[in-house]
Amino acid sequence: MSKTDDILARLLALHPKLIDLTLDRVLRLLDDLGRPQDRLPNVIHVAGTNGKGSVIAYLRASLEAAGQRVHVYTSPHLVDFRERIRLAGKLVGEELLDAALEHCERVNAGRPITYFEITTAAAFDLFAAMPADFLLLEVGLGGRLDATNVIDQPYGTVITPVSIDHTQYLGETIREIAGEKAGILKRDAPAIIGRQVDDARDVIEDRCAALGIQPFVAGRDFDGHAEAGRLVYQDLSRLDDLPLPRLAGAHQIDNAVLAVAVARHLGLPGGAAALAQAMQTVSWPARLQRLHTPLEVHLPKGSELWLDGAHNQAGGEVLARALADMNESRSLPLTLIAGMMAGKAARAYFENFRGIAQRVLTVPIPGQEAGMKARDLADIAREAGLDARPVRGIASALAAIKGDAQRVAICGSLYLAGHVLALSKTPPE
Repeated sequence: MSKTDDILARLLALHPKLIDLTLDRVLRLLDDLGRPQDRLPNVIHVAGTNGKGSVIAYLRASLEAAGQRVHVYTSPHLVDFRERIRLAGKLVGEELLDAALEHCERVNAGRPITYFEITTAAAFDLFAAMPADFLLLEVGLGGRLDATNVIDQPYGTVITPVSIDHTQYLGETIREIAGEKAGILKRDAPAIIGRQVDDARDVIEDRCAALGIQPFVAGRDFDGHAEAGRLVYQDLSRLDDLPLPRLAGAHQIDNAVLAVAVARHLGLPGGAAALAQAMQTVSWPARLQRLHTPLEVHLPKGSELWLDGAHNQAGGEVLARALADMNESRSLPLTLIAGMMAGKAARAYFENFRGIAQRVLTVPIPGQEAGMKARDLADIAREAGLDARPVRGIASALAAIKGDAQRVAICGSLYLAGHVLALSKTPPE
């Protein structure tokens, strides 16, 4: 175990006995740290259910193409905690991270605080200490009471598509969940809103109206699509003809279009040239990522191995559509290797693959006590109408795939995706 792991284990032990979403603990710690959230570069705050990380990845690539120094905060990590914190374009160094975490631990002085709250405070302390032009800040959970929601005047706010997830914390309905996401909106801060179902859009626009904001809304103020091998973006004042994004899946068109809308509406540096470069250089691991690793040797010759961390109903719908679309260029039978955390809407996730997946092999998620048991997940997949059986782990699942070439998708959890990347010896850069 590394020194960082030791520190993080100690911080995890500070978690309150009762889980309650509140800003009180993180605000108290930030006050004791000298309010680093007031000394940050231009903050673009991003909430939503799906697509947050992809939109941030496009924005980061575009800003860096324009020569900007960019801090980034995302979660969770896949392999290494350092993935959560980028300082001016580079992953935070181990010694710098350890010093920041230990400083927050001392200042917190043993008081109850969640793991995400204290690590977010450490990230803000690091961001405030190093000069940069922008901070791309991803919400961890919800928005209104998320530990990142302590920025009084962001440069801009973004809400990606909202769907059902984390109902135990955010509410049972789309309207309730959208209300929590809309909590990041701030008076006088431009708001760019991704494509939403009607209920979510209504709630978000009502919140904008209450704050006196005129939001920039997908499908009304801007839109985009793929055409003749290009990405076409259009709003009321411009038309951009850009390369298609290098991230796989039709859903990445919407993510890329939203990122372009953010760049255009906020007047970010670089213009069309930076956006074009971003489409070709963007990287975001475990989001419909094609794996070329030693793990492939377990599969029949000619097989394809894909990795995706989507873990809710809407994410499953997007993944199923993307995998089905692949058959247009090369038709292969589809096998899912799936692991999920407890509390996820597993049946709704699997129902997206009815008629698409030939079978599902369910696996436990190593090191995750809150992961679903493989046999229980297989039962749920069968209830959703799929042929499913549990296996012991990733290696067993891959070895169980025999016969002709297959398209294999490892899916259902970012924690499982991180385990696979570690096995593949291809940690995110």
